[in-house]
Amino acid sequence: MKTNRRKFFQIAGVAGAGVLSGGLTSCDSRAAGTKETALASIQEAVAKQHSQQFNMCGYAAPKLETVRIGFIGLGNRGPGAVERMSNIEGVRITALCDKDPEGVKRGQEILEKHGMPSAKEYSGSEDAWKQLCESDDVDLVYICTPWSLHTPMCVYAMENDKHAATEIPAAVTVEESWQLVETSERTRKHCMMLENTCYDFFELLTLNMARQGFFGEIIHTEGAYIHDLRTNNFNKDGYSDMWRLKENQHRNGSLYPTHGLGPVCQVLNINRGDKMEYLTSMSSNDFQMDKIAAELAAEDDFYDQFATDNYRGNMNTTTIRTNKGKTIMIQHDVTSPRPYSRIHLVSGTEGIARKYPLPGKIAKGHIWFDDDELKVLEEQYTPAIVKLVGEMAKKVGGHGGMDFMMDWRLIDCLRNGIALDQDVYDAALWSVVAPLSEWSVANRSNSIDVPDFSNGSWKTNKPLDVTLSQGGTTGVKENAEAESQLKL
Repeated sequence: MKTNRRKFFQIAGVAGAGVLSGGLTSCDSRAAGTKETALASIQEAVAKQHSQQFNMCGYAAPKLETVRIGFIGLGNRGPGAVERMSNIEGVRITALCDKDPEGVKRGQEILEKHGMPSAKEYSGSEDAWKQLCESDDVDLVYICTPWSLHTPMCVYAMENDKHAATEIPAAVTVEESWQLVETSERTRKHCMMLENTCYDFFELLTLNMARQGFFGEIIHTEGAYIHDLRTNNFNKDGYSDMWRLKENQHRNGSLYPTHGLGPVCQVLNINRGDKMEYLTSMSSNDFQMDKIAAELAAEDDFYDQFATDNYRGNMNTTTIRTNKGKTIMIQHDVTSPRPYSRIHLVSGTEGIARKYPLPGKIAKGHIWFDDDELKVLEEQYTPAIVKLVGEMAKKVGGHGGMDFMMDWRLIDCLRNGIALDQDVYDAALWSVVAPLSEWSVANRSNSIDVPDFSNGSWKTNKPLDVTLSQGGTTGVKENAEAESQLKL
């Protein structure tokens, strides 16, 4: 009986690959029927002719003296975000939404602890989030839900006159990336992907060093998401409805590229002076996940649905070439027993920096600088945002403080009416690497063009300002408290 059930799920898994994951339905040959059909479909989305309605890069929305926030998703990441935002001046948390009433309750308890008024509750149904987006007392919708819901929620929020901020990735298909861009341009509402690694201390340091020419001309960068998530992914009490395991079960590529990609894209001025031209991607076989699923299924029928022999390769390596001839390497592995790493390598004509293995190192020539030399560099190149709120960020926390710095900067931009550090073009581009990598893996690592979501405006868009020349006026509450350290 066990063998027959497993065989059934193998067949069902192949047939419903794109449906279950909310992923690569348009270009996965299993879902589309043939490689030819898949090729035509994704190339059509990649080559889409987009006439920019309004350039959201550098766009400063009208000031919001008080930013009223509605949170959707209070399971894994959401409560930590509520905690962090409760420590920032000029914030009112007016709405909390989760399909599970217990999640909303957790959010209310955080507000009560901070002496803040209770928020309006949205719960009890799969569509309760729509009512939050439609409400009149929300300026910013903050989304902490499974990947497949990010684009629908962002689009609906913007359509209802709200700014949107979403956990990563912002989109899981090429078509969804276009939806985000077109909706943001039409509504003139911000759509920010909450890529917290762009606000980590070493990444901000190396970004400022690159801006000031320390590395010379940047030639090559690397990033990664190497994080052993086997226990979390196969845990019934981990991700709601096992959604993250399902993503790994039917999609083969770099599924979570943005942690490593975001910071190096900022170093390279991608979308702001350069653009991605094409990428190629290769995955190893799966040597671990199906074995785990089979072992669990032998003891518990619940895991039969995951014993499909159809998991993505354990290690994916994606390489990208830019218009100016720079290269990027991104790796993804959430199953191998390796220490956590995002690599974060910046290599130029005059110097190099590499963050992992910790502590980060910087060099000019064949020898890494020693600790004393690094301290001198840090004093010289630490950017203004770290000097202003870095210590408070470490106190409040969120992956060592980068989460808090990201949230503080988002609120400060909205309150001062200045452009966000990450715009919708970044959200769309950094996210689209995942489905494009899936296509390349499925087509013997052939290269595929990367869409230009900026419609050519990358040529004149200004690079990201890391000096904090605008803004920086938002305070932090004196009774700021540390949040629990949640999983990245």
